[in-house]
Amino acid sequence: MSDIILLDGSIGQELTKRSSAPATNLWSTSVMMDQPELVGAVHAEYFAAGATIASTNTYAVHRNRLARAGIEDKQAALIGLAVDQAVQARDAHGRGRIAGALGPLLATYRPDLKPDVGLAAEGFAEMITLLGDQVDVLLAETICSLQEAEGVFQGYAASGSTKPLWIGISVDDQDGTKLRSGEPLFVLTSMLSYYGPAAALLNCSTPEAINQGLPILTDCGLPFGAYANGFTKITDAFKQDAPTVDALSARSDLTPDAYADHVMQWVGAGASIVGGCCEVGPAHIAEIARRLSAAGHNIV
Repeated sequence: MSDIILLDGSIGQELTKRSSAPATNLWSTSVMMDQPELVGAVHAEYFAAGATIASTNTYAVHRNRLARAGIEDKQAALIGLAVDQAVQARDAHGRGRIAGALGPLLATYRPDLKPDVGLAAEGFAEMITLLGDQVDVLLAETICSLQEAEGVFQGYAASGSTKPLWIGISVDDQDGTKLRSGEPLFVLTSMLSYYGPAAALLNCSTPEAINQGLPILTDCGLPFGAYANGFTKITDAFKQDAPTVDALSARSDLTPDAYADHVMQWVGAGASIVGGCCEVGPAHIAEIARRLSAAGHNIV
């Protein structure tokens, strides 16, 4: 049938759920600082479930985010730690690739913050440089506006990196044909055609919203895919400054079998990169791997 890249699932949420420490606005970065071996254990579990990609725990390790806690000087060390944990898990598994995760510069689900394109480009370029040569691909995730996407693309160009860039776009949970900024998703396809990343993805939105938006990506002429979250909704409390993840809750209906139904629909529509985001765990990835294999697809 088709060659399908199977991403891992949630990294940050898995770490916070497995840690006994209270939630902080540093999210999974604080867990990694206290229990670095837990990061490697999560990566190993996803590889065992059938994932072929390990996404580094670097989503929230932007300098400005660390500055809130006065630890911006630890950025390089934290990124190095995250990459090392992913690489060790991959090497122990014997195969797989590493995706260097790049989260939004200022905050998640906050397109209203409108980060200056030049400053965003500097921040993304710094992260890309620090991720270095041990990653196989760069994965910019949960981009919520055209302006934020422009910052990613300019930062990638400024970094001089030759690693493939995959960009993940988060769409509105009520209308998946729009970015979370309210801008039409079809407008983004022109930007994708101009910059030509290696792949375009929809991520960290409900699977139902992704079902609406994914057909639009077929027009961008790039490999495409999706990985949804399992949140009930993005609450107003989480949209405040420096929130903690206890302001969010997980759906009870999005079982591994139910989530895999959505994923197989995306694959049927031509998606070649699939996986999971927040609240999608190893059991979900294992069921996707089983379904893909049963359908005759080659997981690469």
